[in-house]
Formats: sequence, C-alpha cells, structure tokens
Amino acid sequence: MISELAVLAQAAAPMFNAKFAVAIAGFGAAIGVGLVGWGATNAIGRNPGAFGKILVMGILGMAFAEAIAFYALFLGN
Repeated sequence: MISELAVLAQAAAPMFNAKFAVAIAGFGAAIGVGLVGWGATNAIGRNPGAFGKILVMGILGMAFAEAIAFYALFLGN
C-alpha cells in the first residue's frame, strides 16, 4: 500500500511542479501589471500633459509583464 502511494506521488510530482511554476509566474505577472498601472497613474497625476506617452509605455509594460505569464502557461503544460 505504501509503495503504491510512493509510486503515485513520484508520478504526480512533475505535474505539481509545472502547475506551481505557472501559478508563481501568474502571481508575478499580476504584481508587475499592478505596479505598472500604479506607476502610470502616479506619473499622469504629476504630469497630465504627458498622458499619451505614459499611456503607450504603460500598455507596453503591461504587455511584457503578461507575456511572462503566457510563456509559463504554454511551457508549463
């Protein structure tokens, strides 16, 4: 009985590791997107005239942060 559970645990370990890595990457991407949004709103509040440039840079920053989560999602499965 115990040996059967050990075999099942060894078989499930790589799947758990991959899912855990995807979860960590998603958590990191969420923090990154939040920090980019927070920084963009602070920058627009300080200099409303630079709204267009800040918007473009904010969207690019969010896209790059989300790309990490997509890489982890596709490579982790």
